[in-house]
Amino acid sequence: MPDLVFRGASVVDGTGAPAFASDVRVRDGRIAELGHGLSGTRVVDAGGLVLAPGFIDMHAHSDLRLLAEPEHLAKVAQGVTLEVLGQDGLSYAPVDGSTLDGLREQLAGWNGDPPGFDWNWRSVGEYLDRLDRGIACNAVYLVPHGTVRMLVTGWADRPATPAEVDRMRELVGIGLAEGAFGLSTGLTYPPGTYASTDELVALCEVVGAAGGFHGTHTRGYGAGALAAYAEVVEVSRRSGCPLHLAHATMNFPVNAGRAGDLLALVDDAVAAGVDVSLDTYPYLPGATYLSALLPSWAAAGGPAATLARLSTPDLRARIRHELEETGTDGSHGVPVDWSTIEVSGVRDPANAHLVGHTIADSARGVAPADLYFDLLVADRLGTSCLMHVGDEANVRAIMRHPAHTGGSDGLLVGERPHPRGWGTFPRYLARYVRELGVLGLEECVAHLTGRPARRLRLRDRGLVRAGHAADLVLFDPATITDTATFADPRRAPAGIPYVLVNGTFVIDDHQRTDALPGHTIRTV
Repeated sequence: MPDLVFRGASVVDGTGAPAFASDVRVRDGRIAELGHGLSGTRVVDAGGLVLAPGFIDMHAHSDLRLLAEPEHLAKVAQGVTLEVLGQDGLSYAPVDGSTLDGLREQLAGWNGDPPGFDWNWRSVGEYLDRLDRGIACNAVYLVPHGTVRMLVTGWADRPATPAEVDRMRELVGIGLAEGAFGLSTGLTYPPGTYASTDELVALCEVVGAAGGFHGTHTRGYGAGALAAYAEVVEVSRRSGCPLHLAHATMNFPVNAGRAGDLLALVDDAVAAGVDVSLDTYPYLPGATYLSALLPSWAAAGGPAATLARLSTPDLRARIRHELEETGTDGSHGVPVDWSTIEVSGVRDPANAHLVGHTIADSARGVAPADLYFDLLVADRLGTSCLMHVGDEANVRAIMRHPAHTGGSDGLLVGERPHPRGWGTFPRYLARYVRELGVLGLEECVAHLTGRPARRLRLRDRGLVRAGHAADLVLFDPATITDTATFADPRRAPAGIPYVLVNGTFVIDDHQRTDALPGHTIRTV
């Protein structure tokens, strides 16, 4: 591979140290040298540009998009060179045929269900092998707890037996041995929500012993959010497993301005010896599949059983009461305000007229809950939504914390997906660095590169350093901008002319190349 030199860059190396001027030589997929007056077969004038490590998306939902759309412009155009997959306790390995069928139904609102797609894997190792056939950026995988539980207990709403816990421990261990970096949990998503704290401790013992970490979507981000965070801290304390808090927000009006409570809990845990990190996205709305709002009891037995309940009048009445009056575990313990729930994607094109509108706005002449139920049935649970429940003061406070990293939580399917799938990383640098000054440039880059690499225990990524993999992004600090909006969410950012993955250009002079140089990074 010919030598490549970036000349005259402002290097922001991912450590948080001040930027410095340097040339950077890339050779054979690695950063070969930093210095001045370097020459190469190709020289790129980097004057006025920042050269930084490629961004690491600590919370990605590209499990199918990397395979179905391997050019993956949504992420590489942002400068993302590594994604962490298998999030929220729900992904597609390890599976058997029945489990895979259920997951395809449950996760259609997250990931779609591509027609004609070849589901030719079952184990974690086989899924990683499939990714290694050719992907745009690098990928790390977490063993999804809900999927493992599905394999062992099905969709049963009950505690696991000791024998079932032992089998889950075995499956988690196999996934780790095949290359996964840890365990993810989704404790508002069935069937993961049915797990006890003791079950989580038992599985995290296996993860901690293998050197992995527990990435968790906790039991709630609204009422009871602090108790939910405290539970997973306790799991780490008891198991010895490092903890990563996914999309660590304090959402809903009940938590407005309460970021300090979460950060105090994190600081206290760290002071007590618990290894804790977290990620956030720089937006207010959240996003998920629309059926996530349902009470967990209504999802017991799997998608077919859920749809049957939604078609049963007395059960619909019970669910409606819990949604609107008491708040369900799926709605984070907060009664649903239908004016905050916006349909962002549908499975059935006949429902496309609802996209871009809230349930309240679309429910003309019908109760909002009835529209909600009817849509879920018509769409076979494949509807995705935005939840307008965030708090700007909390977003700013949490991103300043030293344990913070960046994660898009980006869903890339649907007619109007959340723009965070295309805009998270440039938005940090445009809005929260350049415009608002919430973070300094070097500090923000460290949050998006060196710190997540440290959580992942990657010894040769996340920094601009000789010998490290040449995962690099060059951006203009004066013009980098997220252009994706809620009305037009699939727009590539501006101000990022060059992105390299493993030393190969995926963005070259603002254009997507045809290269697929990414690969899985495994612990074995």
